[in-house]
Formats: sequence, structure tokens, C-alpha cells
Amino acid sequence: MTEPLTYGLGPEWEPGPDGVPFRRAARVILLDDDDRVLLVRGHDAGEVTRTWWFTVGGGLDAGESAHDGAVREVREETGLSVAHDALVGPVLTRSALFDFARVTCRQDEEFFLARVDSADAVTDAGWTLLERDVLDEMRWWELDELESAVAAGTVVYPLALPTLVRRLLDGWDGSVEHLDESSL
Repeated sequence: MTEPLTYGLGPEWEPGPDGVPFRRAARVILLDDDDRVLLVRGHDAGEVTRTWWFTVGGGLDAGESAHDGAVREVREETGLSVAHDALVGPVLTRSALFDFARVTCRQDEEFFLARVDSADAVTDAGWTLLERDVLDEMRWWELDELESAVAAGTVVYPLALPTLVRRLLDGWDGSVEHLDESSL
């Protein structure tokens, strides 16, 4: 039996029609009681000096819904439990094309919103070996601080995250914006 082609990225990556590795993913914009957003900082395995911040989340398992994947990813990546009915959305969809580990990848994402208690401890205990290799830290960001960091050159994905979070602070209006970040 031949091993599935995973590009060294993980089993959820499949070759797309154009041969580019593709996966579907669920991401969660986690806000705490103080309207801070939890982000993860990672680096590129193929170029370790290249770093960026992003929301909690990741690839969907075979047959898994984005909603179920979002709940699972929050638990695995942060140790926090978010109830299914506590997820709002999807509030955003995003198509992205990016380089990682010297491989061009394509990912379609659904973003959800959830609020968590800031007193709950965040942990990386559920990180996979690949995540432990490329994820550097988790941090709660105040929105003003995040906007200033982005203006100073800090890379955050999606690129419009600070603006999106600011719009969601008073609640979700039911609209689902689509971001196309599929050009390198």
C-alpha cells in the first residue's frame, strides 16, 4: 500500500486539481472578557526567520464539518473548551495561497467567533509534533496593540484581522465576508 501524499505537512493535505496541496480548515477568533484576541505565532519550517500571527484553528479531518473542526481545534491548540452553541458563524471565509516549508499550499477556511473566560488557562499540551516544531507562542492581544503592531510591520493572517475583530466586538450582524488572499 502506498502512503498518502502529504507533502510533509500533515495527512489532511491533498493534491488539488492543479497539483497544489489543498486543505479545508476551520479557524476561531477567540475573544476574552477584555475584548483581547488570542493569536498564535508560528514560523516557516523552510525559512525559520519568517514569522506571523494567526488565529487558532487548522485542517479538517475527513468528513468533519467546519463547525466540529473549530471546536476540536480550540481544544487541541489551547486546552480551552468551547461549546458547539457558543460558536458564532461562520463570520468569514478565506481562500489563501501561501508558501510553507518551501511548498506552495492552498487553503479554504471558515472562521468562527467565540468568547472565553480570560481566567481559563491556555495550554499547548495538545499540539502535534509538527505544531511543536513550527508554533512559537500564544498570546492575548489588545486590539489597539495589535493594530499598532500590524502598522509597524507585524504579519497577521488574515491580513484584515484587526478590522474584522473590531467589527465583531459588538456582535455579529449575520453577514459572511469572503477574503481572497490567494495571490503570493
